[in-house]
Amino acid sequence: MNILKWNFNMKVRLVAEFFFGLFFWMYLPFLSIYFSEELGKVTAGILLMCSQAVGVFANLIGGYLADTYGRKRMMVISSYIQTGGMVLLTIANSAILESPWLTFIGFAIISITQMLYMPASSAMVADTVKDKDERNLVFAVFYTMININVVIGPIIGGLLFFTARFELFTASTMIFLMVALMITFLIKESLPVDENREKEESVSKVVIKQIKNYRVIFTDKVFFLFVAAGILISQTFTQLDLLLAVYIKESIPAQTLFSIGDFILKTNSETLFSWTIAENGLIVALFTVIITKFTNKFNERMLFLISSICYAFSMLLFGFTMSAYVIFIAMAIFTLGEILVVGIQNAFIAKIAPENQRAQYFAAAGLRWSVGRTIAPLTIPLAGLIGYKLTFIIISLLALTGAYLFEVMFKEMKKRPDLITDEYKAG
Repeated sequence: MNILKWNFNMKVRLVAEFFFGLFFWMYLPFLSIYFSEELGKVTAGILLMCSQAVGVFANLIGGYLADTYGRKRMMVISSYIQTGGMVLLTIANSAILESPWLTFIGFAIISITQMLYMPASSAMVADTVKDKDERNLVFAVFYTMININVVIGPIIGGLLFFTARFELFTASTMIFLMVALMITFLIKESLPVDENREKEESVSKVVIKQIKNYRVIFTDKVFFLFVAAGILISQTFTQLDLLLAVYIKESIPAQTLFSIGDFILKTNSETLFSWTIAENGLIVALFTVIITKFTNKFNERMLFLISSICYAFSMLLFGFTMSAYVIFIAMAIFTLGEILVVGIQNAFIAKIAPENQRAQYFAAAGLRWSVGRTIAPLTIPLAGLIGYKLTFIIISLLALTGAYLFEVMFKEMKKRPDLITDEYKAG
């Protein structure tokens, strides 16, 4: 697909959000390390959990606000609020003031308003790109861009966050402001006029209505098991910038990776963590399409099972090694688990959802991430109480429990005439 032929809105967003994501990933993976060192593991875990809980609510109403007040308006408001959060981060890490509490407030503001930004951003793609196949390609390009940022951002951030934090936050503030200005002056509103139909309804009524819809949806046992398993398994991949970051910082010693003549490649805890996150993004960016095409030969039941086992095994490797090499191997196994299901999850949701409720099912399925992300910070104080090894064992067991729930889910599907296919009969 020729990006030069894209709608102007999409071109502006691609450029703006590339730089926004790049600088965001320069500091995001390292904040859990910073908070645990400055505030203590228990306090850091509770604070991160609270900010994510508020984010769940923000995500709940984000779609409604975008449908009611416009995609661009919500993106603009969110962008400027995030810029304000970056200003707080910068001030809190300057020569004038060093405050981990103000740093957390700034980070929380950014995290929560991002949950308001994303529904409007995704809806703008759907509004602007009418052709279904082209729309999928546009989403794929943005997804690839995110993973490129995940590769580059942590590597640069690993060099700057612990040595030049004020300068990094200052540059990030300027980038955030640039993105806000680009959205303000270059992007056009995409909300169709006839969709301005719920302005009479208050936000509280919308939240209550959505909660009622979720209650109805979760009476679908297959879908409930899918979401429950997803929340348990999410306790693995949500730890990349939480428990794993703190664990590598505190437990993995500096070591030499290899040497050739006078050239010696060494790593310390900061660079090892940034390289590990970059490895994840690089593998996803390079091999997702190839592996997804290969896995189309297998049934969903097997893929969900193998993915869960990969997550569980990688958690054990992370928690029981002091070797940088094993950390890299564990991340490769972890990323394989991620790639195996990234291409089939949305198709699976569409398959089990009634046609007249697909949008609601997709929204409810997002609770796998939002609820999982809310619970995830508890691992930091837990590690402080029982140690890293036991904590990683617990996370591994949660992933295996998720695998068991997937097995129960597929057995339940065999009882549903509307979901029975030759694949599930054979499974």
